[in-house]
Amino acid sequence: MAMAVCQTLEQGGQLVVEAGTGVGKTYAYLVPVLLSGQRALVSTATKALQDQLFSRDIPRLVEVLGLPIRVALLKGRSNYLCLHRMEQARHSAEAAQPGAQRALAKIETWSQATRTGDMAELSGLDERSSLWPLVTSTRDNCLGSSCPRYRACHVNLARKEAMASDVVVINHHLFFADMAVRESGVAELLPTVRVTVFDEAHQLNEIGVNFLGQQLSTVQLLELSRDVLATGLQLARGLVDWHALTDRLEKSSRDLRLAAGMHRGSVRLRWTDAVPEGVESAEWTPALQNLVQALEQTQSGLETVVELAPDFQRLFERARELGQKAALFSNAPDPEGVRWAEVSAQLRLVESPLDIAQAFSALTKSVQAPLALDDEDPSNPESIQALMAGDPCRDGAPQALGAAGGVGQRAWVFTSATLGDEPTLRWFTEPCGLTSAQVMQVTSPFDYARQAALYVPEHLPKPGDPGHAGHVAQLVVEAVELLGGRTLVLTTTLNAMRSIGEYLQTRLDPAANVEVLVQGQSPKRRLMERFREGAGDGRAGCVLVASASFWEGFDVPGNALQLVVIDKLPFPPPGDPLFEARSQRITREGRSAFADHALPEAAVALKQGAGRLIRSETDSGVLVVCDTRLATMSYGRRLIRGLPEMRRLNGHPEFLSTLRQLTTDATSSTTS
Repeated sequence: MAMAVCQTLEQGGQLVVEAGTGVGKTYAYLVPVLLSGQRALVSTATKALQDQLFSRDIPRLVEVLGLPIRVALLKGRSNYLCLHRMEQARHSAEAAQPGAQRALAKIETWSQATRTGDMAELSGLDERSSLWPLVTSTRDNCLGSSCPRYRACHVNLARKEAMASDVVVINHHLFFADMAVRESGVAELLPTVRVTVFDEAHQLNEIGVNFLGQQLSTVQLLELSRDVLATGLQLARGLVDWHALTDRLEKSSRDLRLAAGMHRGSVRLRWTDAVPEGVESAEWTPALQNLVQALEQTQSGLETVVELAPDFQRLFERARELGQKAALFSNAPDPEGVRWAEVSAQLRLVESPLDIAQAFSALTKSVQAPLALDDEDPSNPESIQALMAGDPCRDGAPQALGAAGGVGQRAWVFTSATLGDEPTLRWFTEPCGLTSAQVMQVTSPFDYARQAALYVPEHLPKPGDPGHAGHVAQLVVEAVELLGGRTLVLTTTLNAMRSIGEYLQTRLDPAANVEVLVQGQSPKRRLMERFREGAGDGRAGCVLVASASFWEGFDVPGNALQLVVIDKLPFPPPGDPLFEARSQRITREGRSAFADHALPEAAVALKQGAGRLIRSETDSGVLVVCDTRLATMSYGRRLIRGLPEMRRLNGHPEFLSTLRQLTTDATSSTTS
């Protein structure tokens, strides 16, 4: 893999590498990138890997290789303290809540000492706190160069540091946010580089689709209402009836949410006609029209005071942008994309492309380093143009990236442990527009036949049976009591997660000394930490029942995890509008929506879930897939081929015997 990365760095082009668990893919791309002397951008899907690369992996390699390399970490703006908004926060209604003044005082004290302004440094303040948006900025409410604290802005300082660095570590969300803004004609300050590496690349398409489309949410609308009221009363009291203005905007936002109807949990409503499916037109259409009018009134009110302060100019722009989006969703959907309404406690309207192929292929196939900006001065060492192939004005810039360095030969590397279920990796390359990329698979060095076993319990009812979740829970109880915990249960739905979790919490024998952890009942980080602790030092063993985000990125090496139970094959939900629209396009192309879309999606998700089991050369365990279709349907063979080559367990007695052996081995390794 490292040699293939070297070749791509030298010649340019696109390299897609699926690297199995244990390959060491991070070092396989970092070492060539660092040794190349070329300016590089490394992007991850998660903040956890982003922090790991910046704080651990890259510093280790820089030290070992003895390279004079500057590295920067760049996150989205909402991860940084906004000094201007912090100063305004005490005047907000949220600041009057119990404990808010004390928390604000803590933030203000920290603000005087922090160099980066990265909110991750501040312990005790959760991202879900109502104070978080008060002391950070978003693209919507940032005042830009008009801000009175612009020179001290932590976001700008972080970007300037990135501009001066050789390697910049970002995440996919930030990358696509930058792409989306550039497409609307505004230059973001992410450095434009010659080498770009995407780790955790399997998430690129889904993240990109979210950013490259249009979205309007009640969260955005209510935040605008809150900011207009607070700023109006503080800076222009009496000039406009701010209460009446924002009351109408808030009411029209809430009325639109009510028009979408009542639903349990979060649902996506397909939207192919004038209104979302299942929504009454007589309620939806006037509610959306009232919202358009409320936003127009908000714009008119702000226009009268727009010269008083830059805050009002930005609020006016936000109201205009949201008004344009509301008008867009008042018209018929774009036939080339897909539209839906996402309904939960809030409402989110989305219109997006079906994939990122068009936008991304244009970017990666660009002959010259893209996006030279007319309003930028190329002689300015902080301009985007100066960063396109390494800045010759910057001290220590790699000379190989000068005019002779071949600006046109950009290098793109995409890697993940899971990029498809067949050698061409079409599941990943097609929706990302990378059909001409060099593709390679590097298998895991782990001995799965010795370390792991696969069990498909054929005595269970079919996955569509109402009693299926109960039977899965019974199997888990039996296994957990043998193992003393050390079990991760992954479900395909939140309902199954709750059902299995409740069953375990009420039916597990207290004598088993096992703590049942269920996603949603504690913060995700705390659940992961507790599960990794496992039994010992007076602690009980653990079984964790989870869905969604725990299917990937959850790393538990060692004996703390030896059994992974998957309740059903993870096929995409059939009613999902995005899945349906993609399936319809595949059908129109004369292909099979099941074989070419649904099955690869399930194979990749199953591979991700199975990947939680074996994380090191000394791990051992059992994967249980409680779906008889894996054994009885012809496509089951394709799904099994996509998994590591584990030995198969034949029947329930062999499964229980294997668990007993795992318990014996774990006990002996602990005592020795």
